[in-house]
Amino acid sequence: MTFQLHTTALLASLTAVAIALPLTASANPILDGYKTQAKAENPAFKDFSAEAGRKLYTTEGPNKLACASCHTDSPKNEGKHAKTNKAIDPMAPSVNPKRFTDAAKVEKWFKRNCNDALGRACTTQEKGDFITYLMSVK
Repeated sequence: MTFQLHTTALLASLTAVAIALPLTASANPILDGYKTQAKAENPAFKDFSAEAGRKLYTTEGPNKLACASCHTDSPKNEGKHAKTNKAIDPMAPSVNPKRFTDAAKVEKWFKRNCNDALGRACTTQEKGDFITYLMSVK
């Protein structure tokens, strides 16, 4: 119940940020929402790290899966689901501008894929690092 309330509150705050801020080449409302949440969780928070996000993208979890297992070594490439072989659109917003534009979808996929690849939920810091990395891929 607490997780559901936390997720609902996060989605509401991300939606509010998305409505309040225009989407520009240098801003992402979803990432801004994670920054706000990261600061609330950790007053020492400074910023997200593309390098930490890259490391997370390639980290193999207890299920012997990494993000790169399905999304390929390059987030600019089309991937393929490891079990179903279903095609997956590229992760990098530079080649797939639809990525990271819908807060509810982002949370849905983080919840599912962090559990599949890492065997646990991702932290706010990890989510922000991950998106920062993918946004840096040109």
